[in-house]
Amino acid sequence: MHRRRRTALLLTAAIAAAAPLLTACGNDAHPGSAAVVGDQRITVAQLENRVDEVREAQRAAVPDDTQYQQVLARTGTLTRDTLHSMVLDRVLHRAAQEAGVTVSRREVQEMRGGLEEQAGGAKELETVWLQQYGVPPERLDENLRLQLEAQKLAESLGTDTSRPEFWQALSKASAELDVDLNPRYGDWDVQKSSRVDTKTPWLREITAQRTQQTA
Repeated sequence: MHRRRRTALLLTAAIAAAAPLLTACGNDAHPGSAAVVGDQRITVAQLENRVDEVREAQRAAVPDDTQYQQVLARTGTLTRDTLHSMVLDRVLHRAAQEAGVTVSRREVQEMRGGLEEQAGGAKELETVWLQQYGVPPERLDENLRLQLEAQKLAESLGTDTSRPEFWQALSKASAELDVDLNPRYGDWDVQKSSRVDTKTPWLREITAQRTQQTA
């Protein structure tokens, strides 16, 4: 696979399959926020809008009801995966800024042109990015800019995006931004620069109590 295309896996590779979405619990320090990254809030409404963009694109690409239900089943963690990407976008951008990395519109268009040629056309590329990476057509250029930032950041560190040095730079940016997720979406692992599921001992306690009551 072409090196540039492989970089599209950067943001999705760190997203592991997650357990079913938990209802909000505990005290919410940031009402209405899905996450707070530095001095920026990612609101629940913004997150839902991003998820809706993907669902609308999926529906347009798969008009058959049965097939669409299969798509929904395969992408059941879309909300949390989308939030992961939205947070990691900001973390990566911070790390890139600190390294003096910039990406021009011309570079994005050159990358897109090369990928379109490989995919067999603009529409085909949009389909690949939607199906494989959950990126709707209107977010494609934005995603490619991100991939280029990751590439150039790794190059500035004398490494590549699979090496510890690269992820250490993201970890440093995560710590500086003091990422804080709404508990319903999990927690942010600074060392891994990745969303993780929140440990919920209270859930186990409630389950145990119900088991005892029915025993």
